[in-house]
Amino acid sequence: MEEVQNVPVPPVPQTQGVDGNKNMLKKKAIPFIAGVLVILFGVGTGYALARGGFGGGSGTAIPGAKETETEAGVDDESLFPDLAEGMLKEGGFDGDGTHHLDRGMGEEKNVYLTSTVINLQSFVGKEVQVWGESIASQKAPWLMDVGKIKIKK
Repeated sequence: MEEVQNVPVPPVPQTQGVDGNKNMLKKKAIPFIAGVLVILFGVGTGYALARGGFGGGSGTAIPGAKETETEAGVDDESLFPDLAEGMLKEGGFDGDGTHHLDRGMGEEKNVYLTSTVINLQSFVGKEVQVWGESIASQKAPWLMDVGKIKIKK
């Protein structure tokens, strides 16, 4: 019989060891963390803008607007052709508007309001006149962008 010699077999190189797993985790973790940060930043920015943050959305926002204890907005009423009167209350209509005028004729006759010019919140609970421009609404029967508000005497 022929004698078999033991030939050493070269070791099989490891493609992933302890160091390989760490590198793989780093490669996957960095994009994941970056993605989470981008999402959090986007949500935070959206929340701040919705709440009137970053200096916009409240107070006087356009040249010529004024604010006193009894009125606020633009002096030139002709810029805002629509007029409505009623008790100003908080809350829109299913996402349309931030406030509404209760005109004493039932919910379907309320005027739902938003404003890019003035802060409506300081007039809540008061009988007011508003000048504005009717705008398209998804759900509210009447939605108005208010340019001027005045407390009725």
